[in-house]
Amino acid sequence: MGSSLNQPEFDYLFKLLMIGDSGVGKSSLLLSFTSDTFEDMSPTIGVDFKVKYVDVGGKKLKLAIWDTAGQERFRTLTSSYYRGAQGVIMVYDVTRRDTFTNLSEVWAKEVDLYSTNQDCIKMLVGNKVDKESDRVVTKKEGISFARECGCLFIECSAKTRANVQQCFEELVLKILDTPSLLAEGSKGMKKNIFKEKLPQSDASTSSCC
Repeated sequence: MGSSLNQPEFDYLFKLLMIGDSGVGKSSLLLSFTSDTFEDMSPTIGVDFKVKYVDVGGKKLKLAIWDTAGQERFRTLTSSYYRGAQGVIMVYDVTRRDTFTNLSEVWAKEVDLYSTNQDCIKMLVGNKVDKESDRVVTKKEGISFARECGCLFIECSAKTRANVQQCFEELVLKILDTPSLLAEGSKGMKKNIFKEKLPQSDASTSSCC
């Protein structure tokens, strides 16, 4: 079907999207997962993008992970990035109650509104558990909200890397268990995911569709 020129070196390509308020640590989590390092990142402008190859469940996977800006002013930019995503990671900061509240008031609604895969797997992530003494959102609350939304749930720390690997692995394993998402990850996605306009660093020049 495709040209034999560049045979894919992976079994599936999955598109994952990271969403949540600004400052909850989405970029730090992504960096921790893709390059095993930690940095306090400045807020993302528009959308950032990283690729990671992993072996999960005996399959070679290429993960295209989109890290969206949490600020209100970039909200319209991110709607098109939900398109075709097999997994969505909703991140909150366990030391900031508002970031947790906004999950139900803003982010979960966005997923329902913009997601094009009805079987899209959602993962709820409570970040910054290394700041246990500053915690204001309990693990029990996280579990309860995840149940309500039909999400997977995990708490982690981008800083100490606790559970970061597990977060992405559990999400990907669940996608591998979902036939409709597998079908999408094995065909057209390989060709067209990179046709989506790559985000410009300057929000004013970014294209939303």
